[in-house]
Formats: sequence, structure tokens, C-alpha cells
Amino acid sequence: MPAVTVENPLTLPRVVAPADASARPVLGVTTAPSGFEGEGFPVRRAFAGIHYRHLDPFIMMDQMGEVEYAPGEPKGTPWHPHRGFETVTYIIDGIFDHQDSHGGGGTITNGDTQWMTAGSGLLHIEAPPESLVLSGGLFHGIQLWVNLPAKDKMMAPRYQDIRGGQVQLLTTPDGGALLRVIAGELDGHQGPGVTHTPITLVHATVAPGAEVTLPWREDFNGLAYLLAGRGSVGTERRPIHLGQTAVFGAGSSITVRADERQDAHTPDLEVVLLGGQPIREPMAHYGPFVMNSKEELQQAFEDFQKGRLGTVPAVHGMTEKGPQGA
Repeated sequence: MPAVTVENPLTLPRVVAPADASARPVLGVTTAPSGFEGEGFPVRRAFAGIHYRHLDPFIMMDQMGEVEYAPGEPKGTPWHPHRGFETVTYIIDGIFDHQDSHGGGGTITNGDTQWMTAGSGLLHIEAPPESLVLSGGLFHGIQLWVNLPAKDKMMAPRYQDIRGGQVQLLTTPDGGALLRVIAGELDGHQGPGVTHTPITLVHATVAPGAEVTLPWREDFNGLAYLLAGRGSVGTERRPIHLGQTAVFGAGSSITVRADERQDAHTPDLEVVLLGGQPIREPMAHYGPFVMNSKEELQQAFEDFQKGRLGTVPAVHGMTEKGPQGA
């Protein structure tokens, strides 16, 4: 970890918070429970226990892995429906195949992101390719769900394929951090991902002992999730470690610091920084559907049961059980 990097961060544009920026306080730190998704791949539920008012427009985020699979072990998800939101799948290590009932999909690997706007609805599958199932190997990534405002919930589905080489790379004044802007804007630097609700999504690698203070839009919320390592958040230096999420309060800058000493297998602190403009609409969420009312949820289930979200295609080497031969 990670897949997209540079030998010398000091060759990159540098980001610094203005001197008069107000530091966001840390409202709380939560620990993600572990579980299994789909056909049994391990996840950490990053936002479990956090009130939605601190998450809006984000709904949930899973850290997938980090896991070293033996041959025959890699797993994915079966075919399943979505409606009313966007899924953002960022692969740090490993390979994932995506396919949907509208003919969309593709393969993402090592720093790639696939952004799927489910909109009015589709059927979807995510699975490791047959070659990875046979060989085994490292798998690690995140999947983030981003809500859609009511006016966009029934829009036509679409994809954005973001390759690792398209990500905006930045650093801090001392070169102590590598910042990968996947979506949104950071200090005037734009990432490739575009969503209907303004957000910023950054994967930062922070060297031991380094501190990152970034400008952060005051109309955005602020979240930090640790993928690996140990450190602290906020100017008050509240401790945080792998599998924990920090919720920031109001202000115009956020601070993350890496401890001087890290684990041997995770030499740096790896953190996902998230912010978004709250939608502030009623949300009704159940399973794979995110709507604005209970009635809309019931309609989504009815449409799924009656086949209105599409049918499972038998193309791209996929079957209803995932990759052929799985």
C-alpha cells in the first residue's frame, strides 16, 4: 500500500491552510466494527455509530480488507440491486470486476476508482476476476455510498472510470504527506471524480512524525478514517488508529498527525479524508435502496421484485454466482 505514489513528493504542488484558518475541533472518534459482505469478504463498517447529521451526504463506507487471500479464497458479491445513490469503489491493492444490468462496468485495480451512479436503479455485481480467484493475492480498498438529492434520485444510471494516473497528487509544505485527490477540490486543485452533491475525497499517506493541516470548506462536514497506522487528529491531538473514524466540528481547516513510530508492516499513516455539502433532506435507507420516504422504499422493492431494475445478463464471463468457475 498504496498503489499510486511518487518517489519525491516535493516535486508536487503544495497545499497549506491559510494562517487565519480556524481549526476544526474533533467531536468524537468511533471504532468500526468488523463483518463480512457479499459472499464473505471482510469489511470494517467505518461509519457505524455515527449520527447521520455528521455524515450527510455520505451514507456508509466499508474498508474492504486489507486481506491476503490464498488460492481459491477471493470473494465478491452476488448480483444485487441499487437505487437512489452513488457507489464509489476505490481499489488500493488487488483487482475487482464490475458489471451491471445496463451493460456498464469494467475492471479496476491498484489505485483505480469506479464511480457508479445507480440513480433510478440497476442490478450490479462486484467480484474478483477468475485469475485472482485461482492465484490468490492481496486485496484492499474502500466502498463509499454518496446520497443523491431528491431531484436526482431517479436519473439514468451512469459510470465514471477513474484510473490511478488521473488522480490529482499534492503534498504538504515539508513533503511529509502524499495527498491523492480522487474527487472534488482541495486548495484549488481539482480531482477527477464528479458527484451531484459537492464533496471532497482524499487518500493521504503521512510519514511518521509528519503533520497535515489542510484548508477545508466551511460548508462541508469533515471526516477522517484511518486505513492503517497510528496518529492523532485535530490541534488537540486526539489519538486515532487503524479502523477508527474522527468526526470534525465547524471550522476551515483539519489536522491529522502521524505518530513518530508506526508498525513494521504499515510504515506510514494511511487516512481517507472526506467532506461534503449536506443535502438536508429526509432519508429512508433500507438495504440497497436510499430514498426520501418509506413509500419510495416500498416502490423500489416492488420495482425490483417485478424486474423493473433490469435482468442479470450472461456476458463478460460472469454468471449469477460470480466469475465462471468460482
